[in-house]
Amino acid sequence: MWPMRGADIHQDGLFSTVSPEQRVPKDHPLRPIRRMVDQALKELDADFDALYAHMGRDSIPPEKLLRAQLLMAFYTIRSERLLVEQIDYNLLFRWFVGFSMDDPVWHHSTFTKNRDRLLAGDVARTFFARVLDQARAADLLSSEHFSVDGTLIEALASHKSYRPRDEDAPPSGGGRNPTVDFRGQKRCRETHVSRTDPDALLYRKSEGTTAKLSYLGHLLMENRHGLIVESQTSQATGTAEREAGVELVDALGGSHRITLGADKNYDTQGFVAAMRGRNVTPHVAQNTAGRRSAIDGRTIGHPGYRTSLTIRKRIEECFGWLKTIAGLRKSRFVGREKLDFQFVLSAAAYNLVRMRNLGLAAC
Repeated sequence: MWPMRGADIHQDGLFSTVSPEQRVPKDHPLRPIRRMVDQALKELDADFDALYAHMGRDSIPPEKLLRAQLLMAFYTIRSERLLVEQIDYNLLFRWFVGFSMDDPVWHHSTFTKNRDRLLAGDVARTFFARVLDQARAADLLSSEHFSVDGTLIEALASHKSYRPRDEDAPPSGGGRNPTVDFRGQKRCRETHVSRTDPDALLYRKSEGTTAKLSYLGHLLMENRHGLIVESQTSQATGTAEREAGVELVDALGGSHRITLGADKNYDTQGFVAAMRGRNVTPHVAQNTAGRRSAIDGRTIGHPGYRTSLTIRKRIEECFGWLKTIAGLRKSRFVGREKLDFQFVLSAAAYNLVRMRNLGLAAC
């Protein structure tokens, strides 16, 4: 017999005994990530205590704020306003952040009000380090072979904000969006500055491309499993990638010899000499366009050199995920400090996804 047609009844239940924990499948990919995140946040408990007063009204737990911002990276959520909306009705998001079915969700401005406190405590970088400690404990990190590279991050500022330093009044006409003609004008960093984001600099990736107000993001990747071990942002200058490369290597703090793979932009006498002075073998791609390479024939002939140049390309996978999934193609914030917070936290999110795929916290 055919079953009877069910009635399309719209009726809300008055009570529910189902929790978000019961709604999330046991094999959901966020479960191992949640375990790793909770372990890292537990180790930050003393750091959080130092950032808050011991008396007064209870604030929103910083653990929940950080879990929520990780969701922005995992699910390509473009704004904190949209994130709060998703947490309100998405049971998976409620479970990950730590809300029950009936808990009210905070206002989106809460992130703005609490970000300064998290910035002051360098929470993103400390959280990144605690996540990396878990990978180190699971023997997922190489201590000998690394790769470095940088990428362009568009600033949250328009070309119209890039005006002469001695110009007092903004352009007239056009209301909030005045018409500005740049044709025939020579604009450079010495004479012009962005009135929206003074830290952003006009930069173009290569010859023939459009110059944009930008920052640079830098990563140091270990070559065993492609995990990010150091990350930072900088102003977009012609030497920033090499300067940041030196800083990232110094941040490792090791004294034993390591190898460092990099592209042609790092093939300069200064960078190669700086690496060798730090007990680092520079496996840098040769740039022989009209000049002599800083990499000698002995280095090129070593099998490890060719291996480093092959594996270093995997760092583009890190940048691809950060810019496409985590939404870092363009900054969400004005100023380098806030962008750095977003960049480092997104790098931690990338590592969490990568560590889950490698089987860490699978049980």
